[in-house]
Amino acid sequence: MKVADLDYDLPADRIAQTPVEPRDAARLMMVRRADAGIEHRTVTDLPGLLRRGDAMVVNQTRVLPARFTARRATGGRVDALFVRQEPSGGWKLLLNGRGRLKVGDTLSVAPRHAAVEAGWTMRLVERLARGMWLVDVAPADSPERVLARVGLAPLPPYIRRDAAASERGDASACRDSMDRERYQTVFAVEPGAIAAPTAGLHFTPQLLDRLREDGVAIAGVTLHVGLGTFQPVEVEDLGDHPMHEEWYHLPAVTADLIERTRSRGGRVVAVGTTTVRVLETCIDAAGHNRPGEGWTRLLIQPPYEIRSVDMLLTNFHLPRSTLLALVCAFAGRELIMRAYSAAIAAGYRFYSYGDAMLIE
Repeated sequence: MKVADLDYDLPADRIAQTPVEPRDAARLMMVRRADAGIEHRTVTDLPGLLRRGDAMVVNQTRVLPARFTARRATGGRVDALFVRQEPSGGWKLLLNGRGRLKVGDTLSVAPRHAAVEAGWTMRLVERLARGMWLVDVAPADSPERVLARVGLAPLPPYIRRDAAASERGDASACRDSMDRERYQTVFAVEPGAIAAPTAGLHFTPQLLDRLREDGVAIAGVTLHVGLGTFQPVEVEDLGDHPMHEEWYHLPAVTADLIERTRSRGGRVVAVGTTTVRVLETCIDAAGHNRPGEGWTRLLIQPPYEIRSVDMLLTNFHLPRSTLLALVCAFAGRELIMRAYSAAIAAGYRFYSYGDAMLIE
């Protein structure tokens, strides 16, 4: 697939800067593959769009407060994004600061809200590609514990917090508190992501209860959304794109539910492209989902045939992105690009804090 085939023009004011309240008040575009029909709904309509006996699969990853500020020995600021912890115990970080960073440099990181608490030092061990570094952290501690004290919500770069703050009149700490809660799904339990599985942001506990009462089963998978979500595609042919790897887990209970759902004629509804990546990584030649875990580099683009999913709930994605390519593989490029044009014309909100699309 040519990356240019995934391009479209989006007015800047359609990029959502803050989430709607409540979560399920977001608009929902219903797209039907059978007749190419498009309807305009809201997320609260979802129980009426699914059927008793369907199974909805969600991504249970939990977003870490992965963005933080470190200081050089000179006091200079370095912006950091935690990517993951390596098997060696070292941390992989994306670092950005004035002046050249060198192997052996030491950065200091202090807790944001407890001046009396000791901080951490991070020694630069190895320079990696594209601004990435391997660092040793002292004293040794878990990323979850350190980031809980030093980190901010890792919002994508197209959410301009300063503009939103001016509009809302919020202080910085209040904004981060809001984002830590809203840039997290209500079913997030497995910490490890550095970006949210955004389709899941539209659910409330009440909406999940309504779905269960209507006979829709709900089960989870985990895919820790990684740095590749923020990285642009820089090749002309999408097949040449070095797809990022992300850790996944398909539990046996979820695989069993999918098999039972299919055997009785129910539909498998994936919440988000990340869920699709897990299910497609774990499908065998006979079309059965098998439990498993590991790292996936699966790139889904037309003409890939998605076999594990009957319906897809997803947000509106960036142009020229692998996420948009996956949606085109599921529903066809022509239909999806027509739906995106209709969404822009109808004033839908795009990207992480934006509205949603349900494809059947």
